Amino acid sequence: MGAVLTPLSFIAGRWTPSPRTVRRAALAALVMSVVIVVTGGAVRLTGSGLGCDTWPKCTDESLIVTREQGFHGAIEFGNRMLTYVLCAAVGWAIVAARSTKPWRRSLSRLGWLQFAIVMGNAVLGGITVLTGLNPYSVAGHFLLATSLITVTTITWQRAAEGDSPPRPRVPAPVRRLSWTLIATTLVLIAAGTVVTGSGPHAGDSSEIKRMPFDWAATAHVHAVAAWLVCALAVAMWLVLRVVDAPIDTRARSRDLLIVLLAQGAIGYVQFFTQVPEALVAAHMLGSCLVWIAVLRVALSLRERPADKAGIPAQGDPLLATV
Repeated sequence: MGAVLTPLSFIAGRWTPSPRTVRRAALAALVMSVVIVVTGGAVRLTGSGLGCDTWPKCTDESLIVTREQGFHGAIEFGNRMLTYVLCAAVGWAIVAARSTKPWRRSLSRLGWLQFAIVMGNAVLGGITVLTGLNPYSVAGHFLLATSLITVTTITWQRAAEGDSPPRPRVPAPVRRLSWTLIATTLVLIAAGTVVTGSGPHAGDSSEIKRMPFDWAATAHVHAVAAWLVCALAVAMWLVLRVVDAPIDTRARSRDLLIVLLAQGAIGYVQFFTQVPEALVAAHMLGSCLVWIAVLRVALSLRERPADKAGIPAQGDPLLATV
């Protein structure tokens, strides 16, 4: 009895993507992971969070949006449909990673981790609707989306590298500083979800429960965390020059400072202008870009030479399973 091919191993036996194609597939997944966050923010900011008032259907009787649900229903259903585009981008990344020659198991695993996060967040999104936009569920939905951005960013970086053990490019104290920067940025992002959960944009025009915190106080805590992240980013920028770090690492540190400056400006303007929807949307996009920039700085502090890329699959590649 012959071995049964999985769909991925069947494709891998007939297609070999170039390294550029693999990296583009990884980038597509990253871009879509950011887009889904921004469009999710648009759902909340337009008060369309309950435009489809149940899940997985849009209404109890209809799988798709109906005319009676109007603008809000179209916005919420459109965001749900974008999840399929995100799945397609993640699927392309998985197929491309599986089809490389030799097979890179590390990229495949990262791709499947992306898929698992997308599915988990889809379920959490459904729970958010079924619980009437519970602010804690909304916060978890955003944090899980941030974890997807984390994995897609790492995958994009790893697609340009090899699979040999990482080699440090800077001294150990600098790497420890990067971990401090990552941890502080996570605190900043988490504090941002509390500001959102206690703020004026509940996600629907009906009465939505909010987190029981003073919005102004949480915004000030968020601002303190932002200033701490900025201080660490400046320290990283200076230290990388002192230790004569590689040019690309210093460039990523500079890019982080630019993104932080823009994000900080947006944050203060929206606070003093009563949190207009357009600026909140821009701030959500900025949050994604700040996190990506922080991760790219950390990832640039080590290297895996590309000439050692790939972990060969065992046996006949046509018969290998996922």
